[in-house]
Amino acid sequence: MSSRMAGSAILRHVGGVRLFTASATSPAAAAAARPFLAGGEAVPGVWGLRLMSTSSVASTEAAAKAEAKKADAEKKEVVVNSYWGIEQSKKLVREDGTEWKWSCFRPWETYTADTSIDLTKHHVPKTLLDKIAYWTVKSLRFPTDIFFQRRYGCRAMMLETVAAVPGMVGGMLLHLRSLRRFEQSGGWIRTLLEEAENERMHLMTFMEVANPKWYERALVITVQGVFFNAYFLGYLVSPKFAHRVVGYLEEEAIHSYTEFLKDLEAGKIDNVPAPAIAIDYWRLPANATLKDVVTVVRADEAHHRDVNHFASDIHYQGMELKQTPAPIGYH
Repeated sequence: MSSRMAGSAILRHVGGVRLFTASATSPAAAAAARPFLAGGEAVPGVWGLRLMSTSSVASTEAAAKAEAKKADAEKKEVVVNSYWGIEQSKKLVREDGTEWKWSCFRPWETYTADTSIDLTKHHVPKTLLDKIAYWTVKSLRFPTDIFFQRRYGCRAMMLETVAAVPGMVGGMLLHLRSLRRFEQSGGWIRTLLEEAENERMHLMTFMEVANPKWYERALVITVQGVFFNAYFLGYLVSPKFAHRVVGYLEEEAIHSYTEFLKDLEAGKIDNVPAPAIAIDYWRLPANATLKDVVTVVRADEAHHRDVNHFASDIHYQGMELKQTPAPIGYH
């Protein structure tokens, strides 16, 4: 007997024993085992069952991951309710039906800037206090020009971190005074806080355009700390001086943004698309550019200039701010 015939005989013998054992316990198992032992082709055997089991586990795991992702998404959208009675507002949409994605301001807080305002107005300093305010601001401009030169993106960022301080300080002090004296403010608290919020939105916009370096960020922290305390003390001593300083600061801001626009028009600075936050905040067209943003920011600064010079004039006439209605929403 040849070796091939001997091997076939042994294989048939073993296969018969296994098939017999399998058929005794389970006909299905025998049917599954027969092709494997005999080298079957089409009927799935033990390996087929293992592959089916692996595929089932993989599909189960994929389904579990999909459910987990779905659960995470639902958690983010859940409106948290409690016995405090506070509910999160529903999703807001724009006029075109798309979702409103900003949480720092709402659609009804947006506006179209009045760019027709006179940018050339200037308060000529006549009194000694006005001259001190004027030259104080001029002296602050000198180191700024040296440090930033014509890097107007970072310059605007630095300017807005300072410009957002006076409105907050003035509004806070008027608020505390109103509480102490049990009196109305004439709307000036809201006006000054509105100014501070508007300046902060300028900063949020330019942060999308400029990439400040670490030492510029450090400078912001230093300048803000010094300026806040200096302005706080100055407002306590003389509100008319404090508002006059801000009026002259805004005049310098108008000058800086005008130079910014000149470089944009000359091609020295890329006129990149406007940040999305600016388009929504100022209701700009979808194809607005950085030039459009600088134009509306400059108009805002001109309005703040008018408000603060107006406030200083009220004090110069011997009155308090509460005696004259505040220009709420002037910008």
